[in-house]
Amino acid sequence: MKLTLNGEVREAPELATLAELAAWLELPAYGSAIELNGEVIRRADHAATPLREGDRLEVVRLVGGG
Repeated sequence: MKLTLNGEVREAPELATLAELAAWLELPAYGSAIELNGEVIRRADHAATPLREGDRLEVVRLVGGG
């Protein structure tokens, strides 16, 4: 499946949902966000949000520091 991830076209395994994408990317349970086709998706909705060929995703991880 081809997805555009943070501006880069990537070949990903067949992922059915955003929750599966988060697991594939090894995103932490907290401190990250996923935008799907221009809309930020709540973490509570990741398991119910399907992925489709050609979707555009932006993934951000929060970083703390001082």
